[in-house]
Amino acid sequence: MKELLLSSAAYKILDGDARGNRLSHAYMLHFPDPKNLKEALLAFALRFFGANENTSVGARILKGAYPDCKLYPAEGKKLNAEAMGEILDDCALRPVEGTKKLYVIAGFDEASALLQNKTLKTLEEPLDGVYFLLGVTSLAPVLDTVRSRVRLLEIPPFTEEQIFAALERRAHNPSNAQAAKSANGVLGVAENLVSGGWFGAVAEGARELCSVNRLKDAGALCAKHAETKYKQELLSEMQRLYFAALKGEERLPLTRPALVFALEKLGGAFADLKYNANFSGLLYDFLLEVVKENDKWLKLSV
Repeated sequence: MKELLLSSAAYKILDGDARGNRLSHAYMLHFPDPKNLKEALLAFALRFFGANENTSVGARILKGAYPDCKLYPAEGKKLNAEAMGEILDDCALRPVEGTKKLYVIAGFDEASALLQNKTLKTLEEPLDGVYFLLGVTSLAPVLDTVRSRVRLLEIPPFTEEQIFAALERRAHNPSNAQAAKSANGVLGVAENLVSGGWFGAVAEGARELCSVNRLKDAGALCAKHAETKYKQELLSEMQRLYFAALKGEERLPLTRPALVFALEKLGGAFADLKYNANFSGLLYDFLLEVVKENDKWLKLSV
């Protein structure tokens, strides 16, 4: 993971800002990998302070024990009004050990619009020495007014080769190649895929769902896969299959326009899943639209 982060354009931008003594008062790191977002933020925080894991400051940052680098929210928690109030109040205090203090906030995209609005004045007019590093896995929920006040750093999806190499560096596994192919550029997804024996069931379920071209088959399959623990991974594998079929690497009983349509609609399915949509209903509505689109193009081709 470290190698992937340090080679990213986003990291190089921050590195250049730090070297040139032109750090922005607020950065937003967009990294669509919930599993590894915190690790990415910590890597960027280390560079912000010119530290690494072998220095005293770096070791304390990684332990959450450096007073001028504060991490939010607490482990297992989401950003709430109490934590945001604590951050804003603490901004008025001077750095303890150096000349700057950094607030690292993971999952800022999960904060309500009200909480995001509370940060606007501080983001726009921070006190001297106060900086922010906001981590998000999606830009969609972030208010435009917030985005206009931060410097955006984006880590795009990694290549299949990069993910495979990262998995192999950690441990050789016969499933690494397939996991890298099925991860859609997200290392955390690939790591989850090789961490247990459930990937085969997810892959089989995704293929069943992607093969639906008649509405009468959709209901039973949606009910069958609605209770899976791996909803995100199931949708990701469906996305991979549709894309592979579009490139001619997989065979699915759908027209090419329907495959394109399915890929476009999956973006909305991922968003709905994030907001706790009923998964069976989500799958059924998605397949309903895909089957309709496929039928439309079949009729036009007659």
